[in-house]
Amino acid sequence: MAKKKKAVKKKAAGKKKSGLTQMMYDLSPELAAVVGTKKSTRPQVVKKLWIYIKAHKCQDTKNRRLINPDKKLAEVLGKKSVDMLKMAGLLSKHIKK
Repeated sequence: MAKKKKAVKKKAAGKKKSGLTQMMYDLSPELAAVVGTKKSTRPQVVKKLWIYIKAHKCQDTKNRRLINPDKKLAEVLGKKSVDMLKMAGLLSKHIKK
């Protein structure tokens, strides 16, 4: 009896991602000071922003959805507490093509 071999699917090596998530944007000086780079993709900006928020303990202790900006972050998000889902919308004015 001959055994049937199963087809092995290979992952596409070097698969290119396309679309808006890979577009490089120029960042405002205020945002660049927070994330540490002058050009970046939007997902990288959000990721670096969360690293900053956690490192500087800007997340509210009782309601973790709220971001309490420190002085540096207030230049980007404003001085009031911000819901984490609205944070991405506030970044739009600091990200330019």
